[in-house]
Amino acid sequence: MILVDLLEGEGYAVEEASNAAEALEVLQALPSIRIVVTDIQMPGSMDGLRLARYIRDAYPPIALIVSSGAVRPEQDALPDDAVFLSKPVDHRELLRVIEDRLSAA
Repeated sequence: MILVDLLEGEGYAVEEASNAAEALEVLQALPSIRIVVTDIQMPGSMDGLRLARYIRDAYPPIALIVSSGAVRPEQDALPDDAVFLSKPVDHRELLRVIEDRLSAA
């Protein structure tokens, strides 16, 4: 919720999903999505790493930011070109990464 408020306050349109299945529904419904921020640990049958890998395969142009306060994955566990941010996420760093990823697209 804090990140949603932060991003909306910066002018970004934000869609929320409580699990990977909902996230995939949102991606199907809104092809204009350009970036996904996901936590590694989430409820449901797919964790954030699996979700990120699925998104990379199915929606290659989407930029990916993966986050966790409990797990620090090896770089090779992340999909190509995904960024990992440890929690608690520094808001300035998140905004910088988002801006970098969107400007590179």
